[in-house]
Amino acid sequence: MTLPVMEPGLDAATLETWARAVDDGPFSSLCFGERMAFDNPETLTLLGAVAAWTRRVRLVTTVVVPQLHDPVLLAKSLATADLLSDGRLTVGVGVGGREEDYRAVGADPSTQTIVGMADRVATMRRVWAGEKVSEDVGPVGPPPVQAGGPPVHVGTMGPRTVRAAAAWADGLAGFTLDLDPAKAAELFALAREAWAEAGRPAPHLATSFWFAVSDDAAAARAQVHRHLRHYMSWLPASLVDAIAPTTGFAGTAGELHDVLTAMAEAGADEVQLVPTSADPAQLAAAAQWMP
Repeated sequence: MTLPVMEPGLDAATLETWARAVDDGPFSSLCFGERMAFDNPETLTLLGAVAAWTRRVRLVTTVVVPQLHDPVLLAKSLATADLLSDGRLTVGVGVGGREEDYRAVGADPSTQTIVGMADRVATMRRVWAGEKVSEDVGPVGPPPVQAGGPPVHVGTMGPRTVRAAAAWADGLAGFTLDLDPAKAAELFALAREAWAEAGRPAPHLATSFWFAVSDDAAAARAQVHRHLRHYMSWLPASLVDAIAPTTGFAGTAGELHDVLTAMAEAGADEVQLVPTSADPAQLAAAAQWMP
């Protein structure tokens, strides 16, 4: 389950309520992602709070963009989160889909590439391994609880990133717009093949999608539409309106169960649900029909 970090009007109480409910519920992971030119909470700061609010679930960044950070400082921050959560951190990374996020922090937009991301992940792993970051600078701690550092999953919606990341990533942090299990199965099969060719252990396979649960299908679809209008505010409203009727899940809790089951049968190790409302009732509705 993803925290509703991209919803407007959040406060600390809402975030803590969600985090504790996810930790108490049937969910395997608590996820949240990063944006800069937006009104969401800052990801690394929130990691510290969520580590304190939870005891069981894994904490997953879906995703953090390494090119928006100094890689040594990012590695130190994430190692600290791994320490505070007693080794429950998984780091999802991606290049990000918005150049404005790069401009907001003075990052170089030309680094918005898979190679640029991989270079920074390599630096982070050297930090986590306790290696010197340069000849005149010693190791940067703290050491992560997980030996070698947290697992790193690559954010992707297509085969190009999968093939490029097979040599260094530990799994996929995928996203689907149309909830097509057949397409997901194809991507998962490609990932297993690419990881095997790279001589790597089998990857962790995750996908995610926006959801709204209601017995009123029209109300659920309207909720998704409102969320997309807010979250995709950098796009023309006409484009968002065109994709909203078929993007994500909008339906009953039982229908959500059927979609999750289909994704599991397609090979997903985990499905990370992305809420389109900060109402905790959405969390409870999703929890009641988990496969």
